[in-house]
Amino acid sequence: MQTISIIGSGFSSLSAACYLAKAGYKVTVYEKNDQLGGRARILKHEGFTFDMGPSWYWMPDVFENFFSDFNKKPGDYYDLLKLSPAYKVFFDDYRDIEIPSNFEEILKVFEKEEEGSGEKLKKFMADAGYNYKVAIDKIVNRPGFSPLELVTPETVSKINQFFTSISSKIRKTFKSSKLIQILEFPVLFLGAKPQDTPLFYNFMNYADFVLGTWYPKGGMVKVVEAMVALGKELGVNYVINSSVSRINVENRVVKGITVDDKFISSDIVLSGADYAHTETLLDNKSRQYSAKYWDKKVFAPSSLLFYVGFDKKLTNVRHHNLFFDKSFDNHAAEIYDTPQWPKDPLFYASFPSITDGSVAPDGKECAFFLVPLAPGLKTDPELPNVYFKALIKRLEEQTNQELEKYVLFNIPFCVEDFKKDYNSYKGNAYGMANTLMQTGFLRPGIKSKKVKNLFFTGQLTVPGPGVPPALISGKIVSEQIIKKSLKPLCHD
Repeated sequence: MQTISIIGSGFSSLSAACYLAKAGYKVTVYEKNDQLGGRARILKHEGFTFDMGPSWYWMPDVFENFFSDFNKKPGDYYDLLKLSPAYKVFFDDYRDIEIPSNFEEILKVFEKEEEGSGEKLKKFMADAGYNYKVAIDKIVNRPGFSPLELVTPETVSKINQFFTSISSKIRKTFKSSKLIQILEFPVLFLGAKPQDTPLFYNFMNYADFVLGTWYPKGGMVKVVEAMVALGKELGVNYVINSSVSRINVENRVVKGITVDDKFISSDIVLSGADYAHTETLLDNKSRQYSAKYWDKKVFAPSSLLFYVGFDKKLTNVRHHNLFFDKSFDNHAAEIYDTPQWPKDPLFYASFPSITDGSVAPDGKECAFFLVPLAPGLKTDPELPNVYFKALIKRLEEQTNQELEKYVLFNIPFCVEDFKKDYNSYKGNAYGMANTLMQTGFLRPGIKSKKVKNLFFTGQLTVPGPGVPPALISGKIVSEQIIKKSLKPLCHD
């Protein structure tokens, strides 16, 4: 039985571990931290439980497809709730718009905001739905070896959408600034400005409005626990508190890894850790990409996060809330054009205890705040507190309630923490942006060109950032490993 060592335990690693164990490999996952899940860890504090990373459950079909590959379904492991409304958006005129869970109701919301926009949204979403099907069926499951992977009858018919920005289409179709911001927001999950994101990626709008926003009861950690449980059923071994310090290579063939000064022999090594970091575990001659290469790439934002406990239940908020009460364009420029600490940032606030009482003590509210930041920013120890006070003030004003005196604690997490805890390049939170020049074969490869039997998975390689793409990334790389196996596998 061939042995595979997997570095890191994020979603892509957990996915790959299951597929590879099912194929007959002896799989061990090594995680440097004391919890499995990579960025999808939890923080427990004073009776509160926080998802430390991903908090949006979109594209439920991808999760269903993953579990169905093992004759399972998500419901075998966790309870999934569809949020209604999906989320709430606050604007600068102290008005807000709630996005219902039903598309027909969303049409009414659009029509109320801008006459004629309901019919326009129908047409826009029909195109987005087609793109979603093409993306899932024809594009995202490709290994990124050749530009020809992107050439299908379906993509050729949509070629103009790769050279037109999603922003230009949205702004030509809709006039309301509020509707424009709502439609542009999902591509932020892809880590680039709407002006720099190809129109083809409007399939994220389909994921938002048609497939809906869901919540696994207990938080995103329940998905991690489900995948680990499945992996254990398949024979995967998981090791925490184990930092990989070296990938061992002889004659351009991987021989294993060094974990806390102990050599672990491995026929194959797969890294789901940060790609740029992984290459530092190799000798210079075994690395594919230079420091200059990584520096020139467009990375998705980092984040300033706050894990907050309130000594009261909040009003006028939903489970997911977007605060677009400041300039979207100014904040985007401070992330991508002239990287700096933002003057008046947009932010996201999640209150999972509104949906799930298990994550906070009775009568209290569990909160998660996120401010997107340019990666690589230097953090002044005093800055998080300044930003937190500003966010609380805006939250009070927008929701018309007193909050600051009810804050039990706030725990910040910022750029340097992403570097320290996840070995994240420049402290990025979402990996590499999905721009046209960083799509498919133009992303770092899943298979090393320098070292035999060394592979990569995760949000810096194909298909891109986000939890559903991470699940797919794990499947893609597993298929390639199985195809390129040294010898036929036998089950012990």
